[in-house]
Parts: sequence; structure tokens; C-alpha cells
Amino acid sequence: MESYLENFGDVKGKNSSDEALRRWRKLCSVVKNPKRRFRFTANLDKRDEAQAIKHANHEKLRVAVLVSKAALQFIHGLKFRSEYVVPEEVKAAGFQICADELGSIVEGHDSKKLITHGGAAGIADKLATSPMDGLSTDEDSMRRRQDIYGINKFTESEIRSFWVFVWEALQDTTLIILAVCAFVSLVVGIVMEGWPKGAHDGLGIVASILLVVFVTATSDYRQSLQFKDLDKEKRKIQVQVTRKGFRQKISIYDLLPGDVVNLAIGDQVPADGLFISGFSLLINESSLTGESEPVVVNEDNPFLLSGTKVQDGSCKMLVTTVGMRTQWGKLMATLSEGGDDETPLQVKLNGVATIIGQIGLFFAVITFIVLSQGLISKKYHDGLLLSWSGDDAMAMLEHFAIAVTIVVVAVPEGLPLAVTLSLAFAMKKMMNDKALVRNLAACETMGSATTICSDKTGTLTTNHMTVVKTCICGNIREVNNSQNASKLCSELPENVVKTLLESIFNNTGGEIVIDENGEYQILGTPTETAILEFAMSIGGNFKAKRAETKIAKVEPFNSTKKRMCVLLELAEGGYRAHCKGASEIVLAACDKFIDETGGVAPLDKATADKLNGIIDSFASEALRTLCLAYREMEEGFSVGEQLPLQGYTCIAIVGIKDPVRPGVRESVAICRSAGVMVRMVTGDNINTAKAIARECGILTEDGLAIEGPEFREKSLEELLEIVPKIQVMARSSPLDKHTLVKHLRTTFNEVVAVTGDGTNDAPALHEADIGLAMGIAGTEVAKESADVIILDDNFSTIVTVARWGRSVYVNIQKFVQFQLTVNVVALLVNFSSACFTGNAPLTAVQLLWVNMIMDTLGALALATEPPNNDLMKREPVGRTGKFITNVMWRNIFGQSIYQFVVMWFLQTQGKTFFGLEGSNSDIVLNTIIFNSFVFCQVCVLLQILCFLLIICLLGLGR
Repeated sequence: MESYLENFGDVKGKNSSDEALRRWRKLCSVVKNPKRRFRFTANLDKRDEAQAIKHANHEKLRVAVLVSKAALQFIHGLKFRSEYVVPEEVKAAGFQICADELGSIVEGHDSKKLITHGGAAGIADKLATSPMDGLSTDEDSMRRRQDIYGINKFTESEIRSFWVFVWEALQDTTLIILAVCAFVSLVVGIVMEGWPKGAHDGLGIVASILLVVFVTATSDYRQSLQFKDLDKEKRKIQVQVTRKGFRQKISIYDLLPGDVVNLAIGDQVPADGLFISGFSLLINESSLTGESEPVVVNEDNPFLLSGTKVQDGSCKMLVTTVGMRTQWGKLMATLSEGGDDETPLQVKLNGVATIIGQIGLFFAVITFIVLSQGLISKKYHDGLLLSWSGDDAMAMLEHFAIAVTIVVVAVPEGLPLAVTLSLAFAMKKMMNDKALVRNLAACETMGSATTICSDKTGTLTTNHMTVVKTCICGNIREVNNSQNASKLCSELPENVVKTLLESIFNNTGGEIVIDENGEYQILGTPTETAILEFAMSIGGNFKAKRAETKIAKVEPFNSTKKRMCVLLELAEGGYRAHCKGASEIVLAACDKFIDETGGVAPLDKATADKLNGIIDSFASEALRTLCLAYREMEEGFSVGEQLPLQGYTCIAIVGIKDPVRPGVRESVAICRSAGVMVRMVTGDNINTAKAIARECGILTEDGLAIEGPEFREKSLEELLEIVPKIQVMARSSPLDKHTLVKHLRTTFNEVVAVTGDGTNDAPALHEADIGLAMGIAGTEVAKESADVIILDDNFSTIVTVARWGRSVYVNIQKFVQFQLTVNVVALLVNFSSACFTGNAPLTAVQLLWVNMIMDTLGALALATEPPNNDLMKREPVGRTGKFITNVMWRNIFGQSIYQFVVMWFLQTQGKTFFGLEGSNSDIVLNTIIFNSFVFCQVCVLLQILCFLLIICLLGLGR
């Protein structure tokens, strides 16, 4: 069995090829009901069709972009006369441009039309909005805007009705054959024996078929509703907008034309729109155009398309088109829902179903031949071979119905169903446990995970950061409360405070705004928030400081450079650059520092060693350190030039506290006891990383902590030696994380789970067997690459996901053991009885009832058992573990032999044992056999009691 199942081995938990999916489906040669077996999985033909449509759309959009770029050469400096006429209903609503005109501007990258309408500012004016303050939230105004421009929702496929599932359940070939048999039986029975006696057998089969169909349809319909609800959760995206002058988070579904959206690295563009302002904005348009190279978006090329991703930089965007009028909406309208690829368990269980189905078909044919041979032989000996009565026809029909029913019972349709039920149940429950599953296979794969490569910030730590220590003017000071911060401000020279605040307030990706209650609100990443909060505590004024200078250029932080730089145009003329980032990197770029007097002094070796020692001491206290520096730019420096990498003056080093989450140490201990190794991969200083790792229980005495630059210099032979020992990787780049995951998966055959939150984590999340993105701090790019989204950013939730994964695996194993036992016994009993006695004790109606119990109710009962803590005390299955274990085979064959012996004893000795006589003895005996067969499946204890009772009665009989 296991060797046969290896034929399906190239179907993976994620990123399987269509060829592999098609190949294994062809191997499933015995398929009772393809519509049911492959429900909730990808329609490969529709997927190919969708890809062709998508490719055609890519070409159309690419042509539009190229035409627009060519037209730009003739547009600049020219004046255009507007030929656009505003529709009356748009005017009446208080706007000066209609939805179709807005759509044509962005969709066609029509610079000519844009200039005609006065650029982004003119469009904003015609949309009755402000590029600075955004929309007014007046209810009447918002309603009128919705009526004219629509809402930001895409057309969704309709929920299929219950009767569609009933119709699909009726498509089962064997059920159709049985229905025909029932109809013939009904007609012949009524003609031969009259109503109602002659209709009993036929109506019994019809009732059984209908019950099977309705129970099946009900189960599948409920699953479809669950998947629909989960699909809605996947599409929930929050964006930051400015409305009435206040920044706030809203759902993308609430966006309207005229909204001002704030975008940063990793965000998904939520609607079509125009660039208002921003820095170094790079947009990945591959989802729409198919082009892998990012597009620079600025005042000259201001078009932003929904569904694209912010690869670098930040900006403010004016929303112009929403919903089905956007490029992404039009693309979604042409695509059919592809569905999820099959999970490895679904593939394996379809393989098991195929094998059992082939065996069942063989036994069914033999059973029919054996049963029919007895009747034909009797008629031959009586010389009546050419004379057939109604009773003879009914007997042959009954034999055929039994043979068909054997196939119905033998093909374990409940196996694939059990996986789907278990996965759907687990997905729903995991949602309640703060884990949103995006990829169905992740539920089961997480149960096999052998290692977890976890991010630090926000996963192991709370992601609530505060500045607690600083080193300014060469002196260390505690700033863990407002009194210490105020004291620090009074002790520092005035020019130092001025330079420090200028650096913090300008060189930041965050912002300080006033909310509707008149209170200050700090927006940005937790690191930016902590530094801005520190600047506020020493008396800084964000808006006033920003007004003193003009930002000429921004080089955003990314994981490769590990620093952020900004170029300021000073009021008195000239430029000043500010730099902020990883302490050792920024400090290495400095050749001067601000001394105790506030003057600028050369950074000699002794001072550099002292500052590096301070960085190490901060890091050893589990503090995240950042260095702030500046540089006066020489005369003649151009904004277009690259900012220099050296020659900076060190202003300050800050230590930021990010406490470890409660329960993380216990969760890591649970993982260790479950055979799952936890590794921490972070961009932080190695001393900080080691301190946090020890606090979490990740770094042990025999573990290895290594830095990314050192890791990437290792040879393949060295990597083979050190990778299993690595428990902490600090100062890692996205490539380092990806390389580590790849080696663990391929070279060491580990099942790897990876956590991440940033755009830089996307390659590793995609490479891993299970990618887990953070729901709060995670970017949309990271979430899209992930299989599971951890909604509370908590490591304990990852352990919960692993527990549910193991539960799915164990539940399916229980059901497989249960169903294969029933299948084997049903086959053996009917086949052996047919061969040796000439009749089958289990009738078609009885077998249909058993099939319903096994396929639907049994799956529902066994596949939806919740997890328990004992699951995390056993070793993981891993990549090479057998699905049907030797213990399971022992139980299956042991139970089958035992049950067969009981059934065979009742079949051969039942009449004598129970003293059955008369014309009804066969019917009574078959009823006893059927009930004994059912009770044998229900409870092992009852089986033992029945067996002991039989032994006792046999003893008394003697």
C-alpha cells in the first residue's frame, strides 16, 4: 500500500505542478463520483483557462503602459482643450468628473487626460476632496459618493444552493445503477406480488439511496458555507486613510473615490488611484502586467493600480476608481475561482480509495458470477435454462444489486470526505484560536513540522517598544520614565537636543497626528513609535520641527542596507543628511561624534571601542539598539546623487526594550518536548538575539548562534556541519533566511515552518513547507506569501496551529482504521457467503445503510475530534513517516479477522445456535448477522462481551 501511495509523492503540500495533479487524478481509475471526490479542490481546466485570460489582460495593460510612455514625449509643455462634458447626475451630486472618465485615466495611463483635468490636484478638486485632509465623513456626502462611483467590492461567486449538492451527490454511478435496480425491482415486485408487499425491496433501496444522498449533500453544503466564510476572512485588509484631517484605519471595502490612502513598503494598493506625494516609490505590477521589474511611480508617472504591491518607499495616494471598475476588479471578473490544490493527505486517501475500489470491483464481479452461477446451474439441471420466471428475474436483479452495493461499500468515498471535513473543522476552530488558514494543506502539514524558524520582533516579543537607555555625548542615561527624560533634556547642550530632534522627526517612516479627540497619536512601526515617543518626552514638537526644513530625498529602510537615510534642504541653504539604523553599521559609517560639550570631535579608536562596548552592553540586556547620525553635505551636492555611505557624525545610540511575550518560554518547551526544534532568525544584533533566545529557552548550551554575514561565507561542507546546530541567526538578510530554510528542507529533509512579518520575509515564507505571517505587524506581501496568518502575532498561537495539525493527522488515521476494517469485513462476509452458501447475508439495503454510517456520520464523528495536550508529547511524523502505520495494519487485520470469524460463525451455525426454524429463519438470521456486524463497528467492548457470551453459551450447550 505505502509503495503504491508513493506514486502520488510528487503532489506537495504547496506549489505542486499541474502536471503532477493531473497525473495522480488519472491514477484514480475507480472513481464513484468525481464531482464529490474532487470537490473543494482546484479545477485544473478552469485554472488553465483563467491563466490564458490573465495573460491576455497582461498584454493589453502592457500595451497601454507602453503607449502612455510614448505619448509622454509629446505631452510635456503642450496645452489641451478639454472636450469632456460632465454628466448631469454627477453635477447634481456635487462632483465634476464621472467614474468612467476616472477609470479611463488610470487604466490607460492617459497622461493627456490627466493634464487636461489639472493633474492629481485637479482630480481631487473635481472629486470634492482635499489631498491633505481627505474626505469629509458627512453621511449624506458619503452616500452620494457611493451612488455615483460605487463601492470597493468585487463580484463574488454565488453560494450554490443545497439542491445543487443534492444533484451532484446523485451523480454517483453506482447509486444510479442501484436506482435503476430499485425501479425494476419495484415494477417486477408489484406485478408479481401486488402492492404493497411486492414494493418492499424496491422502496427500501430507494429510501436508502435518498437518505445517503441527502445526508451527503447536507454535509457538503455545510462545508461549502464554512469555506465561504473563511474565504471572506482571507480578503479582509485594513488600510490607513486620511479623513477630515485625521489618520485612521479602515477596511478596503469602505474606500471611496476621493480618499487619501497612505501606503508603505509591503502594502497592497487597494484601488486604482494617483500619486500625490511620496519618496522612492517602487511598485511591483507583476500581478497585473506580468512584468517582474518594479515600476517607479512619481509625479511624472503617477498611476497606481489596485492589486499591485509597494516594493519600496512610501506615498500618499488619491483613490480614483474602486470595485469592479478597477483593473484588479476587471481581472477578477474574468477569472474563475481556482480552488485549493489537493493536500498530501487527500491525495494519499484518494490513492487508498482507488486501491480498495479496485479490490472491491474485483470481488463484486466474482460475487455476482458466483451468485448467478448457482441459479443458472439449477435451471440448467432442471432443463429450464431458456424459461425465466419473474422470481428468477428478481433473484438475478438482487444478485446484481448486491454486487453493485459491494462496490458502493468497497470504494471508501468517506476517506477524501473525512480529510475535507477534518480540515474544514480545524480551519474554523483555528480561526477562533487566532489563526487564519489561507492554504488548506497547511492544517495537516503543520502537524508534521520538525522545525520552526521564528522571527523575533512581534512573535517572541510583545512588539510594544519603548526607549529605556540612551548614549548621548558619550554618556549613558536611563530614560525609562518621563522624569528621567525631562532631566536628560535639561542636561544636554541645546544644539545637541536640536540636532537629535531634527534627526528623529525627519528621518522616520512614522508620523505624529492629532486624532478626533484632540490627543496626539503616533503612527508607524513599533520601532519608529518608540523613538518618536522618546522625542516627544524630551519636549519635541513634530510639526514645528518638520516645518524648519524641507525633505528633499528619502532612502527608506530595507533589510539589505539595515538603515534609513533622509536628505534635508535647510532654510539657510545647503543640505544635511541624517542616517538611522543598525548600531554597528551606522557607527562604522561615522568618523566624528558629538562630545560632552556639544562639539563635534574626531571618532578615534578608543572612542569607537567605547561606543561599540556600549552597544554590546545594551544588547546583552536584550535591548534593540539604533544609532542616529548626520552629515553636512558639501556645496554643489545634487539631490539626484546617491547619499554617501561614510563621513557621518554620531549623535546618539538608543536602547529599545521589547519584552518577551508571556508564555513564550512555556511554548518553546512544549515544542521541544514534541520533537520540534525552534530557531530564531532576526535582523538584530547578535548579543540582543542571544539574550532574547536564552530568555525564551531557544538557545541551549550545545546550540549555535551565528551572524548572517558569517553564515553566507560558509562552504557547502561547513553548512552541512553547522546548519543542524544553528539555533540563533542574527543580522540575517532575506537571502540568509531563505538559504537556511532551503537547506533544512532539502538537505536535511526537515518539515519547516517559518514565521515572518515583512516584505523581506516573503521568499522564506514561500520556500517553507508552512509559512506563518503576522496578522498585526505583517505586511500584505508577507500575508500573501503565507499559508497561515497569526492574527495575534503570538508564538503560542503557532503551537496551537501545530497541535491542530497533529489532531487532523491523527483523526484521519482513526477514520482510515475504522473504515478499512468495515470495508474488509463487508467484502469478506458477502464474498465468502456467496462462494460457499450461494447467497449474501448483507442485502443491498443493509450495505447502503452501513455505507452512509461509514462515509458521512463516521467521518463527521471521527474527523472532528478536538486536539488534546498529549498530541504534543509525541515525535512529529516528519516528511518520511508512514500514513498507515504497522500498528494500524495490525488493528485493521486483527479486527477484520475477528469480525469475520464472528460473522462466519453466525452464518454457518446461527440457526442451530439460536434454534431458528420455519420459513422466516433466513430473514431472522440475516437480521442478527446485520445487527452483529453493525455493533462490531460501534464498540470494541460490545464485541468482546458478545464473544464471551458466545463462548459461555457454547459451553452451556455442551
